[in-house]
Order: sequence, then C-alpha cells, then structure tokens
Amino acid sequence: MKKLFQLLLLAAAGSVIWTSCGDDEAKSTWEAYAEWRQTNETWVAEQEALRNADGTPYYQKVVPSWNKDIYVLMHWFNDRAETAGNLSPMITSTVTAAYHGRMYNDEPFDSSAMFTTQLTGVIEGWQIALMNMRVGDSCKVVIPYIVGYGATGSGAIPPYSALQFNMGLKDVDAYEVRP
Repeated sequence: MKKLFQLLLLAAAGSVIWTSCGDDEAKSTWEAYAEWRQTNETWVAEQEALRNADGTPYYQKVVPSWNKDIYVLMHWFNDRAETAGNLSPMITSTVTAAYHGRMYNDEPFDSSAMFTTQLTGVIEGWQIALMNMRVGDSCKVVIPYIVGYGATGSGAIPPYSALQFNMGLKDVDAYEVRP
C-alpha cells in the first residue's frame, strides 16, 4: 500500500511538472537561438568575403584533411617565410600558445598570455588552426560554431557562437615525429 501511495504521488508530481512547461520552455535550442545562430553564420560569411586592398582574400580558408566539410579562417600577422623551418604541431602534440578570444561582436570572453595544452584537449577549430601554424606564428582565427562549442555553448559562450581569436604559437612542448 505504501508503494502504491508513493507511485501515485510521483505520478501526480510528474503531471504537474509536465503541464507547467510553457511553449518557451519546450523550444529546442535550435529554435531558441535561431536569430543568434543566423547572425553568427552571416558574420562568418562576411569574414570569408573580406578582401585586402589588392583584392586577395584577407583570410585563408583552412580545411583539414580529415573532414572536408569543416574549416576555419586564418589571417597571419607575421611573415610566414620567417617561421618556415619551425615546428608545426600534430594532433598528439602539447603546445604553448597565447590568445585573446572574442565573440563575433568583439565581446571578449577569455584570454591567456601563456596557455599549455594538448591539442586533443581543445575545440576542433583550435586543432585545425594550431596544426596549420608554426612556432612563432601569430594570426587571427575565425571559428564557425560547428568547430567551436556547437549547439551547447560553454560557460559565457552561447550555443551556435562563431568565435574569433588572436593567437600566437609560442612552442611545441611535446612533439612526435611524423611517420
């Protein structure tokens, strides 16, 4: 009898919770962030279309070999000829980098003068960018949400957020030789 009472009480509580959910609470993340997502996607497309004074693209679109459907946009601040012989990390490497992270609207969300991490421990956009940098490179990186924090976001970063980073690769601390 006691179990029956507990089950009835649980069922009643569940029905109160179920019926109290309004339309706003029932919206999917996709629907709830539709305007934000579209604004971020439009901004990434605008960045991809940017041109230098001579008509060349401002950003290089970097597509990784492991997935031709994803990319980041990169603009190097340094002369890459000066870093041509320097180490470039692999996915199994540990790196030290510096960065300033901002949302599409230039709102800052994070920065670090020195940050050491394994590439496997960062978002996919960072993996793509860092594996295309050499020690001593500094660049601006635009990361579409699909290779950032995706549909979930993280901390102060809402779902579907395009990110921009000014990054510098300081060192490749642990490096494996390419086979």
